[in-house]
Amino acid sequence: MTTTTEMTRLARRVRERLTERHPGETPAGELRTLPGGHSGLTYSITAGPVSYVVKAVPPGQRPVGRNDVLRQARVLRALAGSPVPVPGVVAVDENEPAWFAMEFVTGEAIEPVLDEHRLDPGLCRTRMLALADVLRHLHDWRIAETSEVLHPEGELERWSRTMRAVPAELRPGAENVLEARAARIPDSAPPALVHGDFRLGNVLCQGARPAAVVDWEIWGYGDPRIDLAWFLLFTDHRNFPRLGRAVPGLPDEEELLAAYLDGRPEPPALDWFRALARTKMAAIMGHNLRRHREGKHHDPDQERLPPTIAEMIRTAGHILARRP
Repeated sequence: MTTTTEMTRLARRVRERLTERHPGETPAGELRTLPGGHSGLTYSITAGPVSYVVKAVPPGQRPVGRNDVLRQARVLRALAGSPVPVPGVVAVDENEPAWFAMEFVTGEAIEPVLDEHRLDPGLCRTRMLALADVLRHLHDWRIAETSEVLHPEGELERWSRTMRAVPAELRPGAENVLEARAARIPDSAPPALVHGDFRLGNVLCQGARPAAVVDWEIWGYGDPRIDLAWFLLFTDHRNFPRLGRAVPGLPDEEELLAAYLDGRPEPPALDWFRALARTKMAAIMGHNLRRHREGKHHDPDQERLPPTIAEMIRTAGHILARRP
């Protein structure tokens, strides 16, 4: 079966299922590709007066990792009715290629220190502080999903492997940082629901209000400090040389951390996770730059990354050098 034929059948299945939700109204329209996705297939579609987002496994590919859309649907359903705003799942089809449909939530997903925008700095500040509350609620929410727990050791191994796949000239000083992290692996915290890429760029906001946390491709059940340290990384444009943009009044790490804790004590060994977030970012950027230079994914904009990669590694080493 050709990919075109598979896509035609997928589109028909989606249209039929969503049309059933709106009897007597305009049948579901065509699937339209949504830009910006990095995994699976993402579309918009209207049925009756309502718009939906559809995520599907690419025809011919296995529903694993980032393509496991059914797993994404499960976490969204588990969070329905929680203090964590997520799109409502309206349909799930486990037949191959699997897909699910969710509500289309309007809003802006803007990362203040990285994206080009004209948002008022005060609005950026309000959004980021509001999102700290959302993250705390996420880590407090309990679901019945059984999943491999993300421990610090596993995160260390995963991102060390990714970093070492990057040519040495693109990751100056990385080996020393990796060794320092390996020598100071902290004890695991009680596991919590973690998003994996929690930041304003993955949250649709309506005005000052977070309306929907999206992009759940790498969610898991593990150490909440993984999410927290990653979120804190996006408070300062100076973490991203040649990429970052200054946003006056944006909360710094300490203020954002205080908003997240809401009077609770600071979790132990947070510096280790701050260093992890920086080496993770350097590894991801190094991987993307390598793929560009090898001709696997042509994107000249990747040539802006080396200063940020070097800064991430440098500051990770500085953080790890602190005495507890």
